[in-house]
Amino acid sequence: MRKANPDSSSGSTRRMRPALTPEARENQMISLAMDRAEERLRNGTASSQEIVHFLKLGSTRERLEKEKIALETELVKAKTEAVASSKDIREMYEQAMASFRRYSGQEDDEDGY
Repeated sequence: MRKANPDSSSGSTRRMRPALTPEARENQMISLAMDRAEERLRNGTASSQEIVHFLKLGSTRERLEKEKIALETELVKAKTEAVASSKDIREMYEQAMASFRRYSGQEDDEDGY
């Protein structure tokens, strides 16, 4: 059985499995940093910058900015879908117009009929 590191500041050390992707590794580092910041806030050793950072995260303005960013993201997705949809509609119109021209005899049939 593995012993805990006696030099660690907290009584429990947890072992994480290695990250498989850079994004997962980044998330692990963020988690560790958040744990450390929480520990310092709880025991009263957090710096003023850390305290202000978390106060700002909890502000109404920050929540509104997050909501605005989420809505802007949805808008970009909707615009992207609209562009793709307009391309599909344009292709359908072009096919319909080509069919009308063939039916009216304005265009030669490719089959030779």
